[in-house]
Amino acid sequence: MTSFGSHYYGSVSIALSGTSAREAISALILRISSSIALPSFRHNRLYCSNSSAVSAEVQNQEQQHLRSSDLVASEYAELNLSHKFYEDLGHVRIRQHVNPLSSSFSVPAQVPDWYQVFRDPTLPLMVDIGCGSGRFLIWLAKRNPEVRNYLGLEIRQKLVKRAELWVREIPLDNIHFLFANATVSFKQLVISYPGPLMLVSILCPDPHFKKRHHKRRIVQKSLVDSIVDTLMPEGQVLIQSDVLEVAVDMRSQFDEMELLKHIDAYDKTLLCDSEGWLLSNPMGIRTEREVHAESDGAKIYRRMYRKRT
Repeated sequence: MTSFGSHYYGSVSIALSGTSAREAISALILRISSSIALPSFRHNRLYCSNSSAVSAEVQNQEQQHLRSSDLVASEYAELNLSHKFYEDLGHVRIRQHVNPLSSSFSVPAQVPDWYQVFRDPTLPLMVDIGCGSGRFLIWLAKRNPEVRNYLGLEIRQKLVKRAELWVREIPLDNIHFLFANATVSFKQLVISYPGPLMLVSILCPDPHFKKRHHKRRIVQKSLVDSIVDTLMPEGQVLIQSDVLEVAVDMRSQFDEMELLKHIDAYDKTLLCDSEGWLLSNPMGIRTEREVHAESDGAKIYRRMYRKRT
């Protein structure tokens, strides 16, 4: 028997001889085919397994999102807001992160004719900075039609336009929304308002997690100073976040203001935990972000201040 050598494919070894070369080659091809198929089969099984796991995870996330969305819908069910397609808006998609330092947001908002936007512009005013979709503020306005006026400031213009359409549909004459960068426009808007500023809320603002982006956060010293300067005596400021770092950052800036004191010094029914965070929501309604965060098991960190007389 004359040997032609040995051929390896993985751990497969076959000896060839002159008399059985054809049979040996056929056997080799068969074994190679079988060896190739086996890893391919295992790979496919692994792929299918991973694919199933990914699909399950996506499905869980979608179900969680749906549950969270259902909770938001339930929270604001009494408003009966329309979700129809508005031709002039298209589909309203929320861009989560906006850079307020961009030149496109540096132009101050035009001061409206307050007598045109409010039935009675001498009523005390609440301003919600970063009002999002506006549902939270609309709920308050509907509950307090002759008690105070409500102004929502939002940097995402499509949300403002949709909120204004909702206001006209209900309709309400004690609420208005403005496309505005509060850092740039807050003071000039508020000082032009005929009535007193009695409440400012900053609820779950964009956290801008990266350190180099902290300067984009809405709560900066200039805005805090403007709020305190324009707030009426005994007026209030409510801040909250589901991100502890952001809540602490806001708290440190408002705590420094000598004209402000935390609400539990005046109202003992508003209880705080050992760290000084309010234990309950004083507004009677949760924001959408609050609903989403709490449905995920997150804690909401709140502080409420009152201006000294």
